[in-house]
Amino acid sequence: MSNNWKEYSESIAKRAWVAKRHIKSLTSETKNTILRELAGELEKNTDAIIEANKKDIAEGESKKLASSLMDRLLLTPERIQGIANSVRDIANLEDPVGAVTRGTTLPNGVELITKKVPIGVLLVIYESRPNVTIDVASLCFKSGNACILRGGKEALHSNTILASIFSQLLKIHNLPEDAVVFMEETDREILPSLLKLDQFIDIVVPRGGEGLIRTVTELSSISVVKHDKGVVNLFVDESADKDDTISIVLNSKVQRPGVCNALENLIIHENYPYKKELLDALKTKNVQIINGSYDEEFLDLRLSLKMVSSLDEAIHFINEFSSGHTETILSKDFQNIKKFQENIDSAGIFVNCSTRFHDGGQFGLGAEVGISTGKLHVRGPMGLEHLTTTTTYLTGNGHVR
Repeated sequence: MSNNWKEYSESIAKRAWVAKRHIKSLTSETKNTILRELAGELEKNTDAIIEANKKDIAEGESKKLASSLMDRLLLTPERIQGIANSVRDIANLEDPVGAVTRGTTLPNGVELITKKVPIGVLLVIYESRPNVTIDVASLCFKSGNACILRGGKEALHSNTILASIFSQLLKIHNLPEDAVVFMEETDREILPSLLKLDQFIDIVVPRGGEGLIRTVTELSSISVVKHDKGVVNLFVDESADKDDTISIVLNSKVQRPGVCNALENLIIHENYPYKKELLDALKTKNVQIINGSYDEEFLDLRLSLKMVSSLDEAIHFINEFSSGHTETILSKDFQNIKKFQENIDSAGIFVNCSTRFHDGGQFGLGAEVGISTGKLHVRGPMGLEHLTTTTTYLTGNGHVR
């Protein structure tokens, strides 16, 4: 592989830019047919995908990758089935392309129609999770966009086979394989040149650790939709139900600790009567309770604990340390719930339910490109409808201004 990153980057970007023109005009029926076939191909190739994944797992173990990364990296028959199901869910969603958001006749007689159209080319830079390869490619394809996928080196074998299954399917249907461009080059030295290609790439979505997000934001001349870390907070009010609280907190932290919507900061009102029972339940699940490190995304079985004397103190704490991802209150007090909702500023504010629900699939979006913690274009799960922009069409009859 040549170290001429600029030449390589331009080649990748141009291929996707050319492909987008063929993809944007596909009918919903064609796109849905291909996506359903893709789901079937994933199921048929489960054994081959797992064999490729085993190589990544072995390399990860030899490099002593963190347990959170290893969990994100792992593919099992159940997880592959889940990916296939997500593809079918996307196929079943209403196609946003062509939807009319405004239609009117102006006072001068000119007809105006605003429709949703594909964004164009998306660059998604991600780490560890190979399911992102299929999720993003499927969402982009359904919304008429081309995508450039730049996964991490730790998932190279898994990502390669998943992307190739999609590309081969496009080829069978006489569609440009470059509608899904997978970058096998994982060297971070390529990013400075890649992130300057705003003439070919319309949006870049980084999802990963703080270092990746910071690097992309600083280097990019392309519009960035940030999918930042998840410092997720959960506040247990003094009125919270004992059994519900234990169940929700355990699910939020333990069910899958290596993902961005897992709980990291547990905040408990000092008058909550079941503190001991809650903390004991966490310890039986091998959760390590820590006092401090409130701005850290652990992605493992560590959990920061903060005791507070009031709802106001809890709100102040969350607003100070939150990454803007997900905040939850467990309470029976309607006024406290209302105050919590009105004074927290995050993408997701949950009441009496697990933080793990902050997920595109759970929101009925089929899957997600990621969970945006920014405030422009999209906030929260970035799903199918968020991969479109608008074009306004005016029709006159000799009108002049």
